[in-house]
Amino acid sequence: MKLSILQVNSEDLSPYAIVCGDPFRAEAIARKLDHVRELAFSREYRTFIGEASGVPITVVSHGVGSPGAAVCFEELIKGGVKTLIRVGTAGSYSADVPPGSLVVSTAAVREEGLTRQLVPLGYPAVADSDVVRALFEAASETEGLVKKGITVTLDAFFQGVEDFPHDKYKRAGALAVEMEIAALYVIASLRGVRAGAIVALDGYADADLREVYDPHTDVVSGAVEREIEAAIRAVVKLSN
Repeated sequence: MKLSILQVNSEDLSPYAIVCGDPFRAEAIARKLDHVRELAFSREYRTFIGEASGVPITVVSHGVGSPGAAVCFEELIKGGVKTLIRVGTAGSYSADVPPGSLVVSTAAVREEGLTRQLVPLGYPAVADSDVVRALFEAASETEGLVKKGITVTLDAFFQGVEDFPHDKYKRAGALAVEMEIAALYVIASLRGVRAGAIVALDGYADADLREVYDPHTDVVSGAVEREIEAAIRAVVKLSN
């Protein structure tokens, strides 16, 4: 069966998928696998298949924001994927978790619009506990700070006239904010598959993005390398 938006055949996918926003990050992840093939590059969705320790792994980019990412998640699940791990970046909510740290998301606050059209507001966006455990164990084997906890998913990146809800979620103990995890967790729960996410912190959420945001530092690049390594190791752990 050919998936109409990803433009890949479901027979070419594996039960395990690592997903990320950037098509070029998908390529970087795929380069760390053995026997890699690029299957398709359609819109923002770039798909690879490879292996790690003999375990087949699909790698797909999903673009920025929950609506487009949801299309990717739904088609992967339709194509037979049973475990999805998001590898991404996020803004920190705490000086105790500075840029360069990794956060494994145990659950996500639904401050985006996509999931409100799928489930009631009281429905939780929660990661699979086995995936969280595998990600946290794998990330802890790398050098650097690793935390696990609640993250926030928010649609907007640049602020308009409305205030962002960062302060209240900082006070509530959320660790970081990004743009897709809530959609991943809700869709995974609805479709009966496993999902988890790990993010590298690339700045502070309440900083003025027009003046100080720079996600291209060596510290952030190192954290991205660590999270990619952790995600691949987690898939191998989950396959055993």
